[in-house]
Amino acid sequence: MTLTIADPVRHTVQQVLSWFAQGFEQATQSDMLAGLSDAEVEALADDCGISAHQLLALVKAGPHAADEMPAMMRALNIDPAEVEYRLRRVFRDMQITCAQCSSKDTCRQHLQQGKAEQTFIDYCGNADTLNALWANPDLLIEA
Repeated sequence: MTLTIADPVRHTVQQVLSWFAQGFEQATQSDMLAGLSDAEVEALADDCGISAHQLLALVKAGPHAADEMPAMMRALNIDPAEVEYRLRRVFRDMQITCAQCSSKDTCRQHLQQGKAEQTFIDYCGNADTLNALWANPDLLIEA
C-alpha cells in the first residue's frame, strides 16, 4: 500500500510510531514528551487524530502496546491491512483500545494456544468491533 499526501494522519502516526520504535538510547518516550510544552503535546496529539490524554497513555504503554490487535484480527481471519486501508479511524481506535488493555496476558496466552477465536469476546475491549469486522466478507483474509 502506498501512502498518499491525502493521508496525513496515517503518515503522522506512522512517523510517531517509527520514531518510538527505533528507540532512543538516552531517554525514554515519557521523558521525550515531558520535554514538550502542553501546546506541543496538544498539537502532536491533534496531528495523530487523538486527544493529548490518549497520546500520553499510548506513550506510557510503549511502542508495542497494540501488537496483539493484528494478531487477534488474523486469528479471526480478518485482514488487518485491509481494515487499516478501508477503516483507518476504526483501526486507530482499536489500536488505542488494545494499547490500554488490562487483559494482555490472557490475550497473548489465548492467541498462542489458538483459542482466541473462541474466547476473545470474554476479555477483549475490541470484541464488538472485531465481531462487526468479522461479519464483513470484504475484510476477511482470502484463502
